[in-house]
Amino acid sequence: MSETKEHLNNKTAVVTGAGAGIGLAVSRALAKAGATVFMTDLNEDVLSKEVQLLEDENLLVKGVVVDVTSEDSINSLSEQVLSESGGADILVNNAGLQIMSPIADFPVEKWDLLNSVMLRGAFLCMRQFVPQMVEGRWGRVINIASIHSIVGSPFKSAYVSAKHGLIGLTKTVALETAAKGVTVNAISPAYVRTKLVEKQIEAQAKLHSMNKEEVIANIMLAPMPQKELIEAEEIGDVVVFLCSLSARHINGHNLVMDGGWTAA
Repeated sequence: MSETKEHLNNKTAVVTGAGAGIGLAVSRALAKAGATVFMTDLNEDVLSKEVQLLEDENLLVKGVVVDVTSEDSINSLSEQVLSESGGADILVNNAGLQIMSPIADFPVEKWDLLNSVMLRGAFLCMRQFVPQMVEGRWGRVINIASIHSIVGSPFKSAYVSAKHGLIGLTKTVALETAAKGVTVNAISPAYVRTKLVEKQIEAQAKLHSMNKEEVIANIMLAPMPQKELIEAEEIGDVVVFLCSLSARHINGHNLVMDGGWTAA
């Protein structure tokens, strides 16, 4: 099933957490495939800069400041997308953050924040945009999860819980929309070379009294046979594939990109 590089022409995508890292790479990949991309982020300064750079590449992108934990903010975004583009065809739930702490010391407000951003936020976005996809009888939802959607890790109780929950949400909505032209999948990468991972490296170094190189080699890449960080652009390519005709029967799955981590 061959398709042109612009096979997403006339499609509208919404990407959360699009100001940096995976979200930015996904936005670029979707726009290069022909989609008009609503790039959302909470950081207006960072978002504006990246949107301008993509516009300079003649890509169709729009920056919108959005708080994914706010129902009002998501509703406003939905109304804007509906008004300006007729509705969303693609939704990539990527917004996320990381806070590490032993369970006994984990601040309750930080637990609530992580789960609100990565699980509640995905729910709110899907609640608004999936009906638009159903109306158009075509849609793709891709939830950016993590290797921690299937394995645990010390000091990451909130993050691991949110990502596990995201897989359950993915499966549920996939079943609800399977006969309506909409697929819902998740991508679970191991460590990706992003600013978020850089912060994790620093936090792990502090927790384990190691330098950064030791953390990467002895903690992060220890269970990963390929022994290298994943590039954000690889995630973008997989997202574009999941939006292709060839992937129309991939539904309700958690696509693990872990360099062999879970092969054993």
